[in-house]
Amino acid sequence: MRFAVLGSGSGGNAAVVEGGGLRLMIDAGLSAKQLSLRLKQVGVDPASLDGILITHEHGDHVRGLKIFLKQNPVPVYTTAATARVVRESGIEGGTWKFFEAGQKFAVGGLAVETFAIQHDAVDPVGFVLGDSGQRLGFLSDAGFVTRSMTERLRGLAGIFVEANYDEGLLEADYKRPWSIKQRISSRHGHLSNGQVTDLIRDISHPALGRIVLGHLSSDCNKPEIILAQLRTCLAEIGHSHVGLHCACQDEPSGWFEF
Repeated sequence: MRFAVLGSGSGGNAAVVEGGGLRLMIDAGLSAKQLSLRLKQVGVDPASLDGILITHEHGDHVRGLKIFLKQNPVPVYTTAATARVVRESGIEGGTWKFFEAGQKFAVGGLAVETFAIQHDAVDPVGFVLGDSGQRLGFLSDAGFVTRSMTERLRGLAGIFVEANYDEGLLEADYKRPWSIKQRISSRHGHLSNGQVTDLIRDISHPALGRIVLGHLSSDCNKPEIILAQLRTCLAEIGHSHVGLHCACQDEPSGWFEF
């Protein structure tokens, strides 16, 4: 099982996962042109995808979906509420397959667990994907980590998780009005470095091999801040073996294998 981040940030989010003999893209927030280009850069033919998982309806997660589906009419997996909002915006094509948050299902040989998350969207979800005992967690755009979310993310081989902002940098930011800062740091906004560190401290275990951080704010976070914070945390709990990587907006990552 392996995955690559095609791009992550406020300008657009997408990743690709291979496992169980198939390929799934998670979100489609880059332009269709960039989605296709970056898939090819990591060696994936866009037409070879077996489906697309959608976390929620915000533009930076579905922006390229309309044109991409016209070019590659693959199945789209999402909740009915999210699909309704996405399709009302004019995004059609493909075959839409619905699940309820908390439901488990399979796409070919890949097991997919879903869980509800806290964000200002209609029905946002996170995913845990499993193949032959290896499990990958995917958590993006969540303002608060609930106990239920934490339980779903235990026992992972790898995790992609947003680390949107550093608390001090957000407080000191002069570009954003107070109301926007409040939205970002609310229970339906985004995860801070401190929240991510607490989550990793809670779910880390000897078999966790990789943590990939995404959706970093270009103004209110820096890779070196969250990486240093997590290295310290992992060292304190005896898990310094865990690999750390910050995904970026402008280019795909390499493959992370489990």
